[in-house]
Amino acid sequence: MKRLLFLLFCVCFYGFGFSQKITAKVVGVKDGDTFVVLNEHRQIVVRLEHIDAPEKNQPYGAKAKKFASDFCFGKTVVVIGNGKKDRNGRWIGEIFYKNQNLGKELVRNGLAWHFKRYSKNENYADLEMDARKKKRGLWQEKEPIAPWEWRKFKKRKFEIVRI
Repeated sequence: MKRLLFLLFCVCFYGFGFSQKITAKVVGVKDGDTFVVLNEHRQIVVRLEHIDAPEKNQPYGAKAKKFASDFCFGKTVVVIGNGKKDRNGRWIGEIFYKNQNLGKELVRNGLAWHFKRYSKNENYADLEMDARKKKRGLWQEKEPIAPWEWRKFKKRKFEIVRI
């Protein structure tokens, strides 16, 4: 019985211990899906969960960054994350300003993809399908290249040049 209670406590603690919600000021916009926020005098780099925005040097990359900047730069936002970090040490989470979700707004406006490899969230999938159907943003392009494909291509190109 004690073992079961201990296990239950660990499961509950794990769930609550790693879910995070902070209020912070956006002090940097690196690109359409990566931000620097200031919380209690410490800077935290946040990578938006569920989405992948075009790279800066990719078509629509500058537009995605501008949209994100207009949405939240210099503003106090709520960041909700599950406590996980990506391989670059960035906190993964969603950013809200006045109850609007930045990631969803980027996808809705055709400025980001739903990152299906890491997200099964149906809301994001629906928003992307709607943006595609209505040819918003990058979906106006004949064959838009997903950011993960763009990065893969750039990496291969760099490796060929290095050899």
